[in-house]
Amino acid sequence: MAETNELPDAPAVAREIFTGEAWTKAQAYAELLAGPGVVRGLLGPREVPRLWDRHLLNCAVVAEAVPKGVRLVDIGSGAGLPGIVLAILRPDITVTLLEPLLRRTVFLEECVEALKLENAEVLRGRAEEVAGERLFDVACARAVAPLDRLLLWSMPLLVEGGELLAVKGERAAEELAAAGDALRKTGARHAELITVGRGKVDPPATLVRVIAGRTGPAGGRGGGRRGSGGQEKRRRKRRR
Repeated sequence: MAETNELPDAPAVAREIFTGEAWTKAQAYAELLAGPGVVRGLLGPREVPRLWDRHLLNCAVVAEAVPKGVRLVDIGSGAGLPGIVLAILRPDITVTLLEPLLRRTVFLEECVEALKLENAEVLRGRAEEVAGERLFDVACARAVAPLDRLLLWSMPLLVEGGELLAVKGERAAEELAAAGDALRKTGARHAELITVGRGKVDPPATLVRVIAGRTGPAGGRGGGRRGSGGQEKRRRKRRR
């Protein structure tokens, strides 16, 4: 338990990124990760001393690449990185935290409730199970799967012209080069590497951005649109 009390002070840049109410929520989320998150095995104890630099800030700068007012799905959300961070920073977007494991969805629900994130929902399931039921404008993922596999999961969830933002590290270019077959198979329109967080995180975060070239299998059906009844029903069912 002592290891969960090693959360360091936030670096000065964190106050520049998280402003106003977002700062209070970011601090509370950091405590949830360093406490219950570690106890339940969602975050390793050794990650706590570098929680701000390696995790929270690295996720926060992804917001630079997220368009305004979109419906975003965080695939394999885990402990909520980057989905919860994006929901904290961007009240203009709606965030669906998609996660198949029960113990993780319980933690995510507790975080959404504790942080009063009205723009976030938790959805238990796998991407391939949700395809055909929900459509989103943006899909994001961090440390979930290699890019070729992530493309197969994410493209069916996106509207035509939607974007996958895959948070990758030093192997981003290598993964993109190896994903040619998956890009063609999924009908992706365009793929590129982008860098976010210059002057805020060191090194800057590298993302693979892929533009969906076709509408997902739902063809616009289901509860994918913001404010739809489908989303509200899933909120009510979270604690069945």
